[in-house]
Amino acid sequence: MKNRIPDKKETILRFIDEYYEMFGRSPAIREIETGTGISKSAVGRYLLEMGTSDEIRYEGGSRKAHTAKTSKHSEDFISVGLIGNIACGEPNFAEENVEEYFRLPVSLVGSGEFYFLRAFGDSMIDIGINEGDLVLVRKQETALPGQIVVALVGDETTLKRFYPEPQNRRIRLHPENREMQDIFVESCSIQGIAVKVLKDLI
Repeated sequence: MKNRIPDKKETILRFIDEYYEMFGRSPAIREIETGTGISKSAVGRYLLEMGTSDEIRYEGGSRKAHTAKTSKHSEDFISVGLIGNIACGEPNFAEENVEEYFRLPVSLVGSGEFYFLRAFGDSMIDIGINEGDLVLVRKQETALPGQIVVALVGDETTLKRFYPEPQNRRIRLHPENREMQDIFVESCSIQGIAVKVLKDLI
């Protein structure tokens, strides 16, 4: 019996690594049971034993077993939807309007709720945001001066730097294009803060 335990442990370790590569997270105990044919109680026992002997990092729970390989990666991912161009109306987050989803590690983007918009036009080219680039936006309704925001003005969204000017009772939306003028509005609705850009380099 003792000679069989290392074989089963190795089977579990290999399954965790393969599962992580496929799904981006460690498997639950029931998923290890299904994938290896080893009973749930035995899987739990082996995980505890391997955790005690430092063969894996195991904190209990359904998705807390990390091998040496998976420990090098973040287990936390979020799904971010691409909802279209940044111009032409308020972003619509309904499921049917999502063109596709991207899985991003939380360690890269931080906490919060996010969406992608496809940049349109050339108003932000001086900071490297070109037409067709995917702009990662954190959903929120407030912004600090100088942040790049998705602003809803009337029925059109625009990506600009946000500068409130309460002394003048207006908001200055600044394009990062030296050939363009600032836009002044009495008010706007902030749809989110731009945090990252995905672009092709060729």
